[in-house]
Amino acid sequence: MSEVVFFLEEPSAQAMLEGLLPRIGLTLDRVRFVVFEGKSDLEKQIERKLRAWQTRDTRFVVLRDQDSGECRVIKNGLVVKCQRAGRPTTLVRIACRELESWYLGDLKAVDMALGLKNLVRHQETAKFRQPDRLGSPSYELRQLTSNRYQKIAGSRAIGPHLSLTDNGSPSYRVFLSGVQRVLAPTA
Repeated sequence: MSEVVFFLEEPSAQAMLEGLLPRIGLTLDRVRFVVFEGKSDLEKQIERKLRAWQTRDTRFVVLRDQDSGECRVIKNGLVVKCQRAGRPTTLVRIACRELESWYLGDLKAVDMALGLKNLVRHQETAKFRQPDRLGSPSYELRQLTSNRYQKIAGSRAIGPHLSLTDNGSPSYRVFLSGVQRVLAPTA
């Protein structure tokens, strides 16, 4: 496999992935990031970008926030665009509600990354036990960290600390297992 290309909605996702991916065995020299200017830009350009990609043996991953949309509808729409572009094996993953849900699913990582203490004690409260259900995870994370969390810098700091095995966000676990499958050698 020559490379894995990540199509991302925003720069904070790249900042997080740069810290996370090497920990699952994907060196950054085998990764390329295509960062869009939001979900509308991603939706508008994904087909054309996939169709035009020339590098052989490339594997693709699309990551987008759910925000207030319906997760299955968003994912199915992106899958159809990938199929129409001739890239039916593209992995499409949706961060339920926002990328920050993944951080709220691992408050120990947030503690370590931002130099805070005792956020992890909130992990088992009803509110943070299922972070994918929160309406505005970015707001919750800013509140919980007393505004120490900033989108790009925080994502860059948190990414290297996210647990590979213990995260309360189901969408994070599904993303991680999907990327690990993408990395598996093909027969």
